[in-house]
Amino acid sequence: MIENMKIPLTVKIESEHAEVSNCAEREPYALMVLGDSMLPEFEDGEIIIIEPVLDLMHDGSFVIAEHDGELIFRQVLFREDGLYLNPLNDAYPMQKLARKEDVKGVITQKKRPGKRHIHKNYD
Repeated sequence: MIENMKIPLTVKIESEHAEVSNCAEREPYALMVLGDSMLPEFEDGEIIIIEPVLDLMHDGSFVIAEHDGELIFRQVLFREDGLYLNPLNDAYPMQKLARKEDVKGVITQKKRPGKRHIHKNYD
């Protein structure tokens, strides 16, 4: 869950779980992965870069989305009956996304702090 993070968001999101900074809404920002819901692709402690431009989103993209009043990190899946937020770890449930506008950004990169060789781009 992202609500316990210490890094202020640089995107304007109206949520009691996120702090808002003075940076422009369309600036990329970084968050730290907390927990195991996105294992095995994303480990606890990795840094992800989020691009708030939703034109980058496609079926299978990794996203930050608002769901039930919380910001969560999931993979978005496009289905005939709507969009779904898919955790990669089967221990967590898939959730239907109410509106496309609830997606707040698309993950474009990840990096493991202190590990130069663990860096990956997502397109």
